[in-house]
Amino acid sequence: MNELKESDLDPDPFKQFDRWFAQAREAQPILPEAMTVATAGQDSVVSARVCLLKDVDRRGFVFYTNYDSRKGRQIHENPWVSLCFFWPALERQVRVEGVAVKTTEEESEAYFATRPRGSQLGAWASNQSQVIMGRGDIEGKVADMDATYRDRPVPRPPHWGGYRVIPTFIEFWQGREDRLHDRFVYRLRDAKDWIIERLSP
Repeated sequence: MNELKESDLDPDPFKQFDRWFAQAREAQPILPEAMTVATAGQDSVVSARVCLLKDVDRRGFVFYTNYDSRKGRQIHENPWVSLCFFWPALERQVRVEGVAVKTTEEESEAYFATRPRGSQLGAWASNQSQVIMGRGDIEGKVADMDATYRDRPVPRPPHWGGYRVIPTFIEFWQGREDRLHDRFVYRLRDAKDWIIERLSP
């Protein structure tokens, strides 16, 4: 029977996440890094989509995107972001709430250089979230960019880079029978001090 006790938890939420993430990679090898990213702009309209976690450490959770996309525009207007990981193979969920800030230029450059060439070209060709007439539009732009950078590395577009979500709230949810789940939340009390509380299921 799956259960989560307070005595099982690491006092550091990032170490606790690393532990669960490693177990998720073993139990659910297909995209364990997938997470729902929820954002809202000044109009308070919430938008959610699945992105991939690319890095995590004590500074926060990192993903990459087009800064001109809907999520990028909403983050510019309102930096508060919510993340949600769900690993059904383990009946586990992790929720994160915090403020998104751009990664450094150096971090974005370093990650972009590791992407497949096709993804690099796509970052130039796609005006993410904008209306297009048809599939041919984007394919034509990719072909044009491929010709432009045929004999040289593809540089990172200035509108493309990373966000780091700096958490103030991290919840670990363990599914249990009869919907009586175990839920523990870490709340940031000051710059470095996390408190742990059990929540009702």
